[in-house]
Amino acid sequence: MSHLPQIDYDTASEEVCAAHDEEVRLRGRMTNMKRTLLHSPAAHRIYAEWFTLRAELDPAVSDRAIWIFSHAISKAAKSKIAITFFRRALINKGFNPDALKFSDEEALLDTFGRAIVADSNAVPAKLWAELKERYETKVLVDLVAFAGIMLATAVFNNVVEVDFDPELEAFAEGASSSAS
Repeated sequence: MSHLPQIDYDTASEEVCAAHDEEVRLRGRMTNMKRTLLHSPAAHRIYAEWFTLRAELDPAVSDRAIWIFSHAISKAAKSKIAITFFRRALINKGFNPDALKFSDEEALLDTFGRAIVADSNAVPAKLWAELKERYETKVLVDLVAFAGIMLATAVFNNVVEVDFDPELEAFAEGASSSAS
């Protein structure tokens, strides 16, 4: 059970309701993490910058590659909600997250994501060399900033123990439909 409650839209302030409505307008849904973050519209806005950075990375990094990168970060951070969110993204596009064949870029991003979480002070020089060979500096800045927000998302979900979104259940590791 979550350590912090989700907002109650019916009793929330105008500012919270406005932020809620804008999130639903922009993204079409409201997750349990976002409903919890909305106790602080500023915190919600900061975490929502994930979408801004994702847009900055497009088209340099494809959706599938960013999902693999995000999944690697989520997995390394042991964040069930984040892991499952990206499993769902992959499954909904016809990919089996338990049997992915990575392209060179995807393998690089998977390794980078795991390395960031394992020890952000010790990302191997060889990995950096490969990243610099593939991406321009701006893309690398956006990618590292994106990873920071992705890791912050995992940490928030883990620390708060945000309630698992019911619509993710079918996509969780080990769920019967997750290998479809």
